[in-house]
Amino acid sequence: MKLNDEEKAMLAGEFGPLRRWAIDHQIKVGKYLKAPDFVPVMQAHVMADTESLGVAGVEWLESWVKLPEKERLVKIPTITDPRGTDFAAASKLKQQSWMVDLERRAINAFQSLGVLMTDTCINYQTIMPPVRGEHTAYGDTGVVIYSNSVCGARSNFEGGPSALSAGLTGRTPRYGFHLDRHRQATLIVHTNWTPRELNEWGALGAYVGRLAGDYWQVPAIVGIERSPTSDEMKHFGAAMASFGSVALFHIVGVTPEATTLKDVASNAEALRSYKVTEADVRGLQAKYGGTIDAVDLVVFSAPQLSLVELQQIAILLEGRQTTIPLLAVTSPQVKPDADRMGITQKIESAGASVLAGMCFYQSYAREMAESNGWKRLATNSAKLSNILGGYGYTPALLSMEKCIDVACDGGRLSK
Repeated sequence: MKLNDEEKAMLAGEFGPLRRWAIDHQIKVGKYLKAPDFVPVMQAHVMADTESLGVAGVEWLESWVKLPEKERLVKIPTITDPRGTDFAAASKLKQQSWMVDLERRAINAFQSLGVLMTDTCINYQTIMPPVRGEHTAYGDTGVVIYSNSVCGARSNFEGGPSALSAGLTGRTPRYGFHLDRHRQATLIVHTNWTPRELNEWGALGAYVGRLAGDYWQVPAIVGIERSPTSDEMKHFGAAMASFGSVALFHIVGVTPEATTLKDVASNAEALRSYKVTEADVRGLQAKYGGTIDAVDLVVFSAPQLSLVELQQIAILLEGRQTTIPLLAVTSPQVKPDADRMGITQKIESAGASVLAGMCFYQSYAREMAESNGWKRLATNSAKLSNILGGYGYTPALLSMEKCIDVACDGGRLSK
């Protein structure tokens, strides 16, 4: 890779051993992916949950804490993905003390490096959303696909070490979705149906993700009749990334790089093309929960909830009581607003729980299932439905309204 004078100095250790490690790591990544050089980035976003880091990862972070401050602090704004717990609710969730202790150690280590513990996967809704053309180094797949597609920013999926390296060096290898040629559509998806509910947007995203099938595929969707809301785009993109490893999509006439199909597919007639109907999407959704007649809990998570989503839950719960656990997971930035507006109180007075700073599947979901006797789960998140099977759950993908009904009716699923 071609290095400038500052990058050569980092590699030579002139900025300390941590930055030397960071640039060396990035060079190895860049060479593997045939990046010619580095691109400056304005923000980094690190996967920081301890279930992913493990004890060894936390110990590695702690090993750098004794460096002089100028050698260990990140160079650019660097934020974090959700933690593995909400400290105020850890005992209620029956998380073990070692999990909480490891979280606190990780937080202390990250903060010593100058990382902002934002603990969110919806930073584009809460914290300095990226602008069109801005190069970033984001870790969470849902963050990357939303930022690339809806904001028009430029990021690849950055693993934890790579995102932290970007924070320390202020750059990332120039490959993938930082390049114009990789942002062009590779397949066309025609649909004659525009979803209405968040779970439907997620299911459509899941279907498109399966059609795309890998990271380097960029779907262009034709036929969406209106501009989706931020929350609809959030569920659509998060599911597409989960089901297909997709990092960028275009909705013709909606997303910023695709005013027309020709903008992102000058050779559209040569690309593979699909038609997706409402029946196709309903069929995918029906596969989740079709074998069970009841659930043990309801979870709204993955991605974290916006203030608008929390308000919708509060309205749906008004005058009702949950009879099984209902967890509504939001960001630490949204939670104080929900508290101030009385939304949290309305939700929790109905017997539900509002959690902040965590993500259900990154919070030792298997261990929580064993401790609480949870096996079957209802959610309106297609992404969560896709992931939880790997943690031993049987998920049902329902609308928000239906999830609330189930939570207030003893967990029973009506067929």
